[in-house]
Amino acid sequence: MAIAVTPTARSGPSTTAAGTRPVIFLVSSEPAVREALETDLDRRFGNDTRILGAAGPADALADLEALADDGAPVALLIADQELDGTTGVEFLERAHALHPSAKRILLVERDYTAANPTVTAMTLGQIDYHLVKPWFPDQGLYPAVSDFLASWTRSEQHGFALFRVAAPEDSARGHEIRDLLHRFNVPYTFETDETGARMPTLVRHDGRVFVNPTNRELVEAVGGGTRIGTDAYDLAIVGAGPAGLSAAVYAASEGLETIVLERRASGGQAGASSRIRNVPGVTWGIGGRDLAYRACEQAWLLGANLVFAQEATSLHTAGDVHVLQLADGREVTAHAVVLATGVSWRRLGIPELERLVGAGVFYGASASEMQAMRGRRAAVVGGGNSAGQAVVQLAKYADEVTLLVRGDSLEKSMSEYLIAELRATGNVSIRLETEVAAVESDDRLRAVVVRDGARDALERVATDGLFVMIGGDPHTGWLDGAVERDERGFVVTGSDLSDVGEREPLLLETSEPGVFAVGDVRHGSVKRVTTAMGEGATAVHLVHEFLARAAV
Repeated sequence: MAIAVTPTARSGPSTTAAGTRPVIFLVSSEPAVREALETDLDRRFGNDTRILGAAGPADALADLEALADDGAPVALLIADQELDGTTGVEFLERAHALHPSAKRILLVERDYTAANPTVTAMTLGQIDYHLVKPWFPDQGLYPAVSDFLASWTRSEQHGFALFRVAAPEDSARGHEIRDLLHRFNVPYTFETDETGARMPTLVRHDGRVFVNPTNRELVEAVGGGTRIGTDAYDLAIVGAGPAGLSAAVYAASEGLETIVLERRASGGQAGASSRIRNVPGVTWGIGGRDLAYRACEQAWLLGANLVFAQEATSLHTAGDVHVLQLADGREVTAHAVVLATGVSWRRLGIPELERLVGAGVFYGASASEMQAMRGRRAAVVGGGNSAGQAVVQLAKYADEVTLLVRGDSLEKSMSEYLIAELRATGNVSIRLETEVAAVESDDRLRAVVVRDGARDALERVATDGLFVMIGGDPHTGWLDGAVERDERGFVVTGSDLSDVGEREPLLLETSEPGVFAVGDVRHGSVKRVTTAMGEGATAVHLVHEFLARAAV
């Protein structure tokens, strides 16, 4: 049964009752590993947590069930991958059902190959973190576990709320307001308004009441910037996603008078992601909202003016400056402009699917996500070439790949060579006139429920990974006549421009000199967070070059 470590004497009393201290629970079939880890964890965390351990999965599950019955808060579940009769991943799945708020940590041998179970488990959302054997307490173990505990604490907080939001359950505007507060990292409570009122109402902690506030009013209420300024800026950045914020950080740090205009809140599409795992140096990933918040704070501290809830409606050039017209009638002038307005990825309209993004549901398909499907089942939604190419690649790893196509034919939207390759691949099945109607999940995706249009029937399709490849729409309608765009609306830059005339455009420069485009909105972009951030930084270097040429 559970082995409780007796705390050694320490300076400073513990004011928290032992029964209510969060639990760190670990299981390993290797006595030496278990005892060493328990001792190291107790040395640093024993004052504030209870360290419990078990030798085998059966005893561990019995102990965890007893803890659940007692209402004990289990913060961390640490499982060795090699357990008697099962794996650590399988154990954590069963243990997490008993303690769904606990963070799951897999203990593994050091092995930097794709065969390491950590790679697949992280991609599918089966674990939250990992620890490596052998560990070094001060250099690796203690900082990591501190981060894990901090993450658990944040998810369990139910303290001060800046706003109380009341709205009808089906209020679209109420949902928009809550999303905006969430993106601004503002704590709030929500209650369903059953009085018959159709407009959302917000009550701030100081008693101030807002009835159906505009985005600008909401931004001002939470302390966000709305000041434009009157003088011409060196650089105006339109969009506060990863690309725009990266440009803001570099521009402000290099002395450029910089303004960032964002039509809603910071983060862009990345801001809605629960975990971004491909940022170098961020081992276990970072929430999109946290990434945007940190970048905003960084740009602001370096001197950038960040203005939210301000939508640009047109762009034109007047002499040596560019003029951005805003929705409220005001204007911003700048010697150079960076367009970073991003795209809106087309969604399937299934709310429960969105919480699984990064845990079995993916918009797009990266190589690491595909490799995690090795020996598993995958489904791809889409009928274009990008969807077909994703299926071909997934078929190299997954046991089964199902392509779900809304239309009644692939020939209308996919190249012939791809169609032939798909039909010749034995582990690929193609379902036409099929749409995703719902998903089945617990901690991760289990299946999709599809509607077969030909039979007008619902059917369950078991899958471990759902890749949505139905495209996106760039936010460029307001740029009509201002810069060259491709047939889909993406902004064309550099050598891709159709007519450069006598001028040699810079790498990310648009058809309008001094106006640059970065990130997802740019024609031919890679559409990854880190490449968008790299383009934002690169654009600032090009802005310096342009301003030097123009002698501004």
